[in-house]
Amino acid sequence: MIMWNGRLSLLFLAGLALLLGGCSLSRDRVRRADAVIEQLRDHSASCGQPDHCAAPSPYHGLYQESAQAAGPLHFVTLLDHGADSLALRLHLVRSAKKSIEVQTFIFAADDSGYLFLDELIKAARRGVKVRVIADQLFSLGDYTLLARLARAHANFELRLYNPAFDDAATQPLEFAANLLCCFFQFNQRMHNKLLLIDGETGLAGGRNYEDRYFDWDPEFDYRDRDVVVTGARAGAQMQASFEQFWAHPRTRSMAQLKDVNRRLLQVTREPAPPWSTPAWVRPARVAAISRQADDAQWIASRFVAPSFRVAEVDYFSDSPNKPLEPENRADKELTRHIITLLDGARHEIVLQTPYLVISRPARRVFRALRERTPELRVIVSTNSLAATDAFYVYALSHKYKKRYIKHLGFEIHEFKPFPGDAAQMIQGYEELSGPAEPLAVDDDLAPVPLHADEDRKVRLGLHAKSIVIDGRISLIGSHNFDPRSDNYNTESGFIIHDTAFAQALRRSVLRDTEPQNAWTIARRPRPVLVDRINNAINDFSTALPLFDFWPFRYATSFELKPGCQPLRSTDPGFYDCYEPVGDFPGVNLPLKSIYTRIVTAFGAGLVGIL
Repeated sequence: MIMWNGRLSLLFLAGLALLLGGCSLSRDRVRRADAVIEQLRDHSASCGQPDHCAAPSPYHGLYQESAQAAGPLHFVTLLDHGADSLALRLHLVRSAKKSIEVQTFIFAADDSGYLFLDELIKAARRGVKVRVIADQLFSLGDYTLLARLARAHANFELRLYNPAFDDAATQPLEFAANLLCCFFQFNQRMHNKLLLIDGETGLAGGRNYEDRYFDWDPEFDYRDRDVVVTGARAGAQMQASFEQFWAHPRTRSMAQLKDVNRRLLQVTREPAPPWSTPAWVRPARVAAISRQADDAQWIASRFVAPSFRVAEVDYFSDSPNKPLEPENRADKELTRHIITLLDGARHEIVLQTPYLVISRPARRVFRALRERTPELRVIVSTNSLAATDAFYVYALSHKYKKRYIKHLGFEIHEFKPFPGDAAQMIQGYEELSGPAEPLAVDDDLAPVPLHADEDRKVRLGLHAKSIVIDGRISLIGSHNFDPRSDNYNTESGFIIHDTAFAQALRRSVLRDTEPQNAWTIARRPRPVLVDRINNAINDFSTALPLFDFWPFRYATSFELKPGCQPLRSTDPGFYDCYEPVGDFPGVNLPLKSIYTRIVTAFGAGLVGIL
């Protein structure tokens, strides 16, 4: 009976998938919806000047200097603070004279998301051509809102990448049906992040449009990183990448989305409601950052003055049809460049990723590097279980700590949820909230509950994706250096060849590995005989795709003792200055620890997907 019920469920989902997937829109319906958009959208202009009333910006001067230089010249600025990154985004949008292009994985309906959207529509009203591509799964899933945005202004157009069953909003049944009928297509997402102004100045990195990426969430914020680049060569590369995604069949217009199309055809006689400034959750905060964005002198001192003059900067992006065109050289464009750069390392690799799940090609490179150059250092900054918002991914990576430490030589540092330097990492950290409210323990996508501490406020987690190779080559982008980024998601980012910039990025990443900000992961100290027996059983258990229940793991977390200086985990004096604090320090839910071990045991096959 149980088997028969299971088959009925599968048949039901398969039928549902065929039903939902088969109801594609006719060309006539798309043309009619396009006609509605053209007829009802706003065509007014708030500015009649040739530059469309662009705000004065020092970035205009930087581009002129770059364009007139005898050789390649770019101006590059590291953006470590979320609030700074948001203020600069607003300033750049206001400074646009001709065009604005945006790509994002997440576009949330919160203060930061609506603030950025509001600025884009205001720019369109000035006469600037604004185009936005958002991945469908986590972006503005309200089809009524999207139908309204389709009519917001003639200069504003939003498209969604890879919509499930050609709908803007994915309901739970549709989600399940997609997993059943179209898993590989549904699982592949556009993870690119890009803001391009006039084809001249571009901003890319790890940040999406949601409060937690800009130091605005009162409970959980990301330690993330962007870079802004001004220059002709990189500008042309960013423009070409965006155009490729914009014209690709997997990127759908509002008229091509079934639920939005249906709404548009219902309002053929209804004038477009004028876009008005949203009601903010924290209006004082929005007003303050808006004033900063208008202050060209502040922008110059904060971002332009510390910028680096760099000749060789390249923007790379995967093919929009990844991974459905494996024969296409651009299918894994960014991944190929990362592997090549890593393979050329001679002295040191500093790697920061929120998810330490190294792909098979990368493991081969690191293994070859260790055999060829045993003295090469590989310093890794990643999340602890207490800091991550991706519990399942951490649980899977927990299985392979020995592989990374012993066989690949990684020096791993796991970020703390309340780092000692939090006030310097997050602007306005002390005022952002009072004592954090407990997060829901039944939400597997939320960070795990921690030990109570009334003095602690906003919780932090790493989201930055960066590499520094031999102190001279830098990579900052959306690529997590994991199997999903290698094989499924489209990714993008900057590769920057400059020693001064690389040293600045290296200092930024290594700060996150300092003892007050991270736990050090190292081998457990055991008697030699016990260690050998444990290692043998551990190796056998880890090699199993299932039933990896051996509880005595090779490595655990360590905290620096008071009065000691930081040491490498391979230093003979390490255990005198560090004390073990358990596999999952800070976590206050024993069942979650057990759950972690269960996922570790049974989830090996899901590494490449999650």
